[in-house]
Order: sequence, then C-alpha cells, then structure tokens
Amino acid sequence: MGKAIGATVGGAIGLAATGSLPAVFGSLFVPGVGPVVAISLAGGILGAVAGGAAGAAVESSTTEGLPEDELYVYEDALRQGHSVVVAIGNDDPQAEAVRGALEDAGAESIDRAREMWWVGLRDAEIETYQAQGGNFDEDERYFRCGFEAAQHSSNRGKSYEQCRARLGDLYPDTHESEPFRRGYKRGRAYFEALKKNATTSER
Repeated sequence: MGKAIGATVGGAIGLAATGSLPAVFGSLFVPGVGPVVAISLAGGILGAVAGGAAGAAVESSTTEGLPEDELYVYEDALRQGHSVVVAIGNDDPQAEAVRGALEDAGAESIDRAREMWWVGLRDAEIETYQAQGGNFDEDERYFRCGFEAAQHSSNRGKSYEQCRARLGDLYPDTHESEPFRRGYKRGRAYFEALKKNATTSER
C-alpha cells in the first residue's frame, strides 16, 4: 500500500522536477490537527505510471493508512486538475477534526470523487457492453466492481488469470461472474490507455 501511494506522491515530485507540469507539493500545519501533505497538479498522469522511485523516498512519512484500492480516485482527481490533501491523524479525534476542517473548506469526499470518476466513464462503458449483447442495467454492479478491481495497485497491468486467486479473496461472491470478468478486462484496458498516454506525454 505504501509503495503504491508513494508512487502517486512521487509522481507529483517527479513531474515538478522535470518541469513538465506545474505542481505544488508541500506540507501544511493545521492547528489542532498536525502535519498535512498537499499535492496539486494541473493535469498529467500519476500513480504507478510515474514517480515510483521518488515515491519510495517519501513513502514512510506520507502513505501510512491510505487504502490502496482507492488510489485511482486520488490519481483521477489530480488528472482533473484538483488538489489532493492527505492528513494523517494520530487518533480518532484528530481524524474527526481534519474531516470537519476539510468539509468546512468545501472539500469533496472520496466517495463523491469515486462516483464522479465512474459517471465520467459510464456512458462509454454502457455502449461497449450493450454492443456485445450485455444488459448493463442488470450487470452494472458486478461490471463496475471488476472495472475497479483492475485499478487496484496490486492488479494493475495484470490479466484476470494472473490475479484470479487474489480477486477470489477480495470478491469471493462476484469475481467469477461474467460481468465482473468483462469489467476487469475493460478496467485493465482503461489503465493501459492511461499508461500509454502518460508515456506519450513524457516524450
């Protein structure tokens, strides 16, 4: 988990260092909360696509406690030109304090960001799915689950068969369904397209 989000942080540092994108990476101190790491990028591709080495250098101080199955949501927010603020609290009261401060400042929740990410992809996925004879209304839940599973840092770039055992542990009731498998395949293609675009933009 640490290396995965470390790659996201490292991507911001790496892109800023090369001058390919304007970026802000710094630490803030919020009274009553403590240190907060802020990353802001104007576009670009982050995450496992770029900056892994730089990420490893800051991994221990910036990544603890972040769920690796949500990293793609942070990355998408950065690609959209938003800022990502990561606050690491020592206890529940600190966590509640920072959550309240972010809400008061108008920050978007991770759940909202995840929904907006899917909304941006959904129409194209409906068209493709139905063109192949599927009923998206009935299968969306399982299809989306598979699509998101392909964004998991441990699964990225890997085929369904390569990740089958792990997927069985994470999604025991759905991983072998046809909609899930189709979603995983589409999710993998989505990630590969992001990776290809990132490589092209670096040139």
